[in-house]
Amino acid sequence: MFQPRPMTHLLIAASKAQMASVVTELYRHQIFHITDFVDQGKEGYEGVKIGVPQEHAGDLSNDLLKIRSLESVFQTNPSTQSNVQIRPAETIRAAIDSELPKIDEEVSSLTVKRSNAETRIRECQQRINELKPFALVPLELDLYRGYGNLTVYAGYIEHDIEISFPHEKHYQAGKDGNFIVVFVESKNSAEVEKQLADAGFQTVTLPGESGTVQAAVDKYTVEKNEATKVYEDCNVKIVELKAKYADLLAACDEVLSCDVERAEAPLRFATTDEAFVIDGWIPADEVEKVVAALSQATGERVYVVVDSSEVEDTAIPVEYNNPSYAKPAELFMDLYSRPKYKELDPTIILAIMFPLLFGFIVGDLGYGLLYLLLALVLRKTLLKMGEMGVKAFFVIIGAAISTSIFGLLYSEFFGVSLPWHSIIFSRHLPIGAGMEHAMPQVIELLIISIMLGVIYISVGRFFGMINHYRMDHPGSHRTKAILSQFGWNLILWGILVLVLSVVDLNEYCQFPFALPTFVGIPTIAGIIGAVMIIVGCVFVAIENPLDLMELPTNTLSHMLSFCRLAAVGLSSVAIAMVVNFLAFDLFITPAMINLDVVGVLLIIVGVIILILGHALNVALGILGGAIHPIRLHYVEFFTKFYQGGGIIYKPFGLKRKFSEE
Repeated sequence: MFQPRPMTHLLIAASKAQMASVVTELYRHQIFHITDFVDQGKEGYEGVKIGVPQEHAGDLSNDLLKIRSLESVFQTNPSTQSNVQIRPAETIRAAIDSELPKIDEEVSSLTVKRSNAETRIRECQQRINELKPFALVPLELDLYRGYGNLTVYAGYIEHDIEISFPHEKHYQAGKDGNFIVVFVESKNSAEVEKQLADAGFQTVTLPGESGTVQAAVDKYTVEKNEATKVYEDCNVKIVELKAKYADLLAACDEVLSCDVERAEAPLRFATTDEAFVIDGWIPADEVEKVVAALSQATGERVYVVVDSSEVEDTAIPVEYNNPSYAKPAELFMDLYSRPKYKELDPTIILAIMFPLLFGFIVGDLGYGLLYLLLALVLRKTLLKMGEMGVKAFFVIIGAAISTSIFGLLYSEFFGVSLPWHSIIFSRHLPIGAGMEHAMPQVIELLIISIMLGVIYISVGRFFGMINHYRMDHPGSHRTKAILSQFGWNLILWGILVLVLSVVDLNEYCQFPFALPTFVGIPTIAGIIGAVMIIVGCVFVAIENPLDLMELPTNTLSHMLSFCRLAAVGLSSVAIAMVVNFLAFDLFITPAMINLDVVGVLLIIVGVIILILGHALNVALGILGGAIHPIRLHYVEFFTKFYQGGGIIYKPFGLKRKFSEE
């Protein structure tokens, strides 16, 4: 449960004549993790080289590229598709040979036609935009060109100017800019250009059309509309083809992906002129089954050896080995880093504590039901995202259920008190009618948060001791590392003993049970606490004296960081109660006394405040309730023992959804 799935190192060797059979059998089982051969050319590997793909690999890759291109046009992706009919792989391969060329030709014709239409639409729109400024000038388009001794300038200018040479000028002010057209003798063009530039002149392209501006604009508008119709017709036909062929393409993509992966598998093998070797890992409980299957597939012409030599744990692929209820939390682990093979896997702790901490923070029945509704609304979308989406869905479900349960315990429903008193701790604030005497149990919530911090840090240090024992090489360094982790725990608990020897927390809070205290024996407790701290500092200093500089951070800071659980939760309650106060006490309730037009408007405003305020608090609850527990695990817990960086277990073979062999 706290360890990855046990793996066994296998070496598979056979003649090249058996390569296809071995690859097919390994692919069928989908449990063998291949370690790529990378030692080509090194000493001791003379004559050994990386294998070459099978002969038909190029054709398969080309067909797969065509499929992916068609899926891009249709904007579909096999990973997001569901409810696709499962078909035999041979039927799909036959369809690839018979249907794919026809589909490709039909779609390519439509995409070329659509692309040409889209290009023509842009060209026409560009010409229309270029011609529109000239509509402000009362000249036909032929008059802008064809002169031998005249130069024509047209463009936008900041303000009108006086030109000191013989000229003809047309100036028109407009909201989109001031437009000017100037005709001057070519011999004066240099001076005129300077005068225009001084006035911020920006030239535009002179039109090449004939006739009036409006006639040219109308011509391009007609062409644009015709091209738009062609473009839309192509889109309609592409949508029709998508509905007709999308499922088939998804199945073809899957089959071709499998075939390509098999055909290119030799690129991961070590080969000689006559034989090949596959290096990889397999779950320990699957070894006998796979070895027997390989022997049967090759007629016992394969050599499989279990490699028991010492291998660094960083080279062993890691597959989670968690119960079903903990698998959704693997999403958070992979966001951080997968554990190394010999490292303790804390997924089970995340799986249990994340929803509990989320509920502890948000703790409102109304919000919990909304989160549950959100999960059900997003269900189809998340499930289409594959394994990651499934895990995210169950994470949301767990958080929603926990929030609802804590809402019942806190007696909270959208910030309103339920008919019963809080079963555990009250978080109600003196805000709004009927809540004048409400007092939240802040001290109790903070103490519970700090107690969680102490437990987390202590467990983290204990896990650190175990990890050092299992992962470090035997010797003095390992002993010092283990003692250092134990020393940090001694320091933490020594500080607690000192605090409890001078402060009786039971005087400041009300728990159903009595909190431990050593006030009755302060001298003895103080001595014990001081000795624990001193011994802990010695153990820490044995490994590295400079680590003592981290004493405030590694003890008090990380422990007190858990106070955010109470603080963020109380802020969520405060926001909910303020929203209710604004909506009901200031708008809805006074308006109900004298229900007229103004009263109805006030009620509408109150309802809007109620909806928007709680919607904002729901969003903040998702952020605060999720980010802070994850942060506490990543920063305050994992840093005590967790390294991560394990290799993700990727078995050779694609999981099929749309086809079967």
